[in-house]
Amino acid sequence: MKTLRFVTLATASLLLAACQAKTDAAGAADDPANKPVATVAGKPITQGVFDTYVKSATGRSVADLEPELKQRALDSLISMHVLSAQAEKDGLDKEADMASRLQLDRMNMLQQALAEKYLKDKTPTEQELRAEYDTQVAQLSRNEYRARHILVPTEIAATQILERLRKGEKFETLAKDSLDASRDRGGDLGWFSPSSMVKPFAEAVVALKKGETIAKPVQTQFGWHIIRVDDVREVQPPPFEQVKEQLNQAVLAKKLRTYSDELAKAAKVEKKI
Repeated sequence: MKTLRFVTLATASLLLAACQAKTDAAGAADDPANKPVATVAGKPITQGVFDTYVKSATGRSVADLEPELKQRALDSLISMHVLSAQAEKDGLDKEADMASRLQLDRMNMLQQALAEKYLKDKTPTEQELRAEYDTQVAQLSRNEYRARHILVPTEIAATQILERLRKGEKFETLAKDSLDASRDRGGDLGWFSPSSMVKPFAEAVVALKKGETIAKPVQTQFGWHIIRVDDVREVQPPPFEQVKEQLNQAVLAKKLRTYSDELAKAAKVEKKI
């Protein structure tokens, strides 16, 4: 069964307002986008608004919708129009929380539109993609680790566990008292890259050799850890062609961030908090 993906009232209101603003700016009576598809209390809902709503709600164009689905979409838009109009009559758009949400939604829509415009003719070159690939590969850890850990709330508890390990008790047995869900696996975290762990934990793991247990407990925001590295293996970076799309997105993101930084610098931003 085909269903519509409805947008929120706040976002929809902005969507309608944005489309209506474009319609008003166009001002051409013969523009198909200005043709009313319905009127609510004498106010028109234009084809342009309907087109944008359908695209946002279904990801399809109005022309691609079956007649029944098109009517359901129009009924939904009319209902949205009625409800948002009543919300404005009730002054809800002036309330602090709603006004802030509307402002944020508006800024988000505008910044997305600007990003699309700015990046439209900035498709990354092969050279840029290769450079990004080299940068990311250089930052990758060449090793993956298989380790176990025991997580406890205090340094004293962690020190006591280390003493018990030195006296010969098994790591897997002591791990049953860990605060982490890995306790059910004897503390086993499986294979992981250091970059996937919080910094203090990752640094401690990298400093250990295969089979070694940490000499002192390590503290993170989760608590205190006793760590043992069970195995280490070398990993190869993925081939360039395999990650080309991710590299494309990364390069575009960097270009947009540079553009954003330039705009912020020109705007003479002053932080008040």
